[in-house]
Amino acid sequence: MSFLIKKPDDIKSSEITSQSVYHERREFIKKMSLATTALIGAGHLSLAEAKAYPELAKSQFSSADKLTSLDDIKSYNNFYEFGTGKVDPAKNAKNFNPKPWSIAVEGEIEKPGVFDLEDFVKPYALEERIYRFRCVEGWSMVIPWVGFPLADMIKQFKPTSKAKYVEFVTLYDKEKMPGQAIRVLPWPYTEGLRIDEAMNPLTLMAVGLYGDELPNQNGAPIRLVVPWKYGFKNIKSIVKIRFTEHEPVSTWHKIGPKEYGFYSNVNPDVDHPRWSQKTERRIGEPFWSPKIQTQMFNGYSEQVAHLYSGMDLKRFF
Repeated sequence: MSFLIKKPDDIKSSEITSQSVYHERREFIKKMSLATTALIGAGHLSLAEAKAYPELAKSQFSSADKLTSLDDIKSYNNFYEFGTGKVDPAKNAKNFNPKPWSIAVEGEIEKPGVFDLEDFVKPYALEERIYRFRCVEGWSMVIPWVGFPLADMIKQFKPTSKAKYVEFVTLYDKEKMPGQAIRVLPWPYTEGLRIDEAMNPLTLMAVGLYGDELPNQNGAPIRLVVPWKYGFKNIKSIVKIRFTEHEPVSTWHKIGPKEYGFYSNVNPDVDHPRWSQKTERRIGEPFWSPKIQTQMFNGYSEQVAHLYSGMDLKRFF
């Protein structure tokens, strides 16, 4: 196929778009854009057409594993603030409104403060990271998160030499989170990392998945994702981040220290007292599919094994 490229002198004046028509077209495009926005707000466009993060760079750390479907990610959750059953969060979080949202950053840092979510996230470049996600009960997923490295945030607040750990706290509001009306856990939910774990390039602050904002049941509007640790370490709906000199008391470790260690690294050689950790079942796969052999540090040994050099991982589990 050949193409005819005309010289400027060969183009007839009748073929040139007039300035008035050009501006009319621009105005038409502008109006169509506004109309599309209105349709999205009215619910006439699909979720895929209205994603909050339509274009994202994919992280070099992304897994090549088959993705878990969005429906499975949204419908099979551990989020006791909305109920203890796997389907409870999707059902009970429908009316949860995570806007507006603020996050307090405090403790052993030079720049403490309370920040609106938009101002908190604004300085960081968001990217897509596809991570394997392993829960302590034996199920797993592969999730395309949207977020930014926690290390970038930590650098902004300038921890002092006393900052050895980072503690995270979930929202405590029984009206918004009906599961908190039941004392199944000591509320609010808290978790923590050693500072070098928090600074590892894999550790992510997530604000979305599958290119869109986080669903309520998955930890909206912002949560922690630490892919080499069991799911309960990945605290959701964060309202406070505190830098401390001493190891914080995480919720599950507090109520079951022999079952849920502070580190909670995925380790097939250390069984939970009530079940094996050697295999896992990928959510979305048929029940008759063979189970997957669990990898040390959930397959991220190359990036994180050095953090635990010389440690007895059966004692520091």
